[in-house]
Amino acid sequence: MEVEIGRGKKARQGYGFDDIAIVPSRRTRDPQDVDIGWKLGPHLLELPLLGSAMDGVTSPATAISLGQLGGLGVLNLEGIYTRYENADAELVRISKLPKEKATEGLQKIYARPVEPKLIAERIEEIKRAGVLAAGSLTPQKVRDHYELVLEAGLDVLVIQGTVVSAEHVSSNGSALNLKEFIADLPIPTLVGGCASYQTALHLMRTGAEGVLVGVGPGHACTTRGVLGVGVPQATAISDAAAARVQHLLETGKYVNVIADGGMRTGGDIAKAVACGADAVMVGSPLARAQEAPGRGYHWGMATFHPTLPRGARIQTEQVASLEEIVVGPARENDGTLNLMGALRTSMATCGYESIHDFQKAEVMLAPSIKNEGKILQQAQKIGMG
Repeated sequence: MEVEIGRGKKARQGYGFDDIAIVPSRRTRDPQDVDIGWKLGPHLLELPLLGSAMDGVTSPATAISLGQLGGLGVLNLEGIYTRYENADAELVRISKLPKEKATEGLQKIYARPVEPKLIAERIEEIKRAGVLAAGSLTPQKVRDHYELVLEAGLDVLVIQGTVVSAEHVSSNGSALNLKEFIADLPIPTLVGGCASYQTALHLMRTGAEGVLVGVGPGHACTTRGVLGVGVPQATAISDAAAARVQHLLETGKYVNVIADGGMRTGGDIAKAVACGADAVMVGSPLARAQEAPGRGYHWGMATFHPTLPRGARIQTEQVASLEEIVVGPARENDGTLNLMGALRTSMATCGYESIHDFQKAEVMLAPSIKNEGKILQQAQKIGMG
């Protein structure tokens, strides 16, 4: 439904995770009877969780750890780890930058060119551990490096930008034709971000195995403020899920919808799936891991843009191991630990046994759901995030 915001403009109402709640169904299940696995191309993954391609979140080591837990860590193949042999030294520098100099400092550090040999070395390091290797490249650079990453053994390619379209228009004649490019790739490809029905549908028609849904919802992203662009995640995911249905009717091919950003708790992840996501890509929750390379900080892929930064270096508290954050056990009551256990329990509580079943769950508008009856918790600053 559209509302009139002025005589010359109408707008749709958009909703974020805090605006909705999942409605329990008529049955419940035991959590051990719930399957949260999903399929990405030929790969079966135990956990519907991808680690964001942020240098403060996913290193080769954390990608390996996440893979061993059943998820998938996505390494930024144009990041610190492919610009510097001793990436840890640069990450320490970033963690020590004064707040007022953080963006400028990041720009200087990321001014160093990507070294192709380091791209190959990082992929091979992950592969040697026996887990899937996933890496992210921007549309502007993917043609420069895709042959190298395939030779190094990359299993999943993510073509990622603030907004990625299937119909980029450029006067210099160098625009990437995603449909032609993806058709020639022998590995599954994820593309994004997007935030609308039409964009998601067009990206699905490129042959991608999945689309990343989210423009500006991340804790370290300032795109919505800098550019004024974005759609609340619950609405964006639901629109992309509708595009998936249309694409399935047209082609018979199922394309994964991956919610990218805006989720902090297990409850947020459950809502993303209930809105239609097959998996989620998260950054800030994993930046809180003791193993996270950001050393208590994280920043988005556009934070260090040389002319128009669209992110910030955000400070966070490293509170638990990566394993505790992903699969528990939880020692806190705010929903930020054991994210996958929370998803499993939410599905069981509502009576659904698989991700695809849970996508059919009833949701309702409930903007007061987190605060209703929680006066004491709010006053004492405990629970409820």
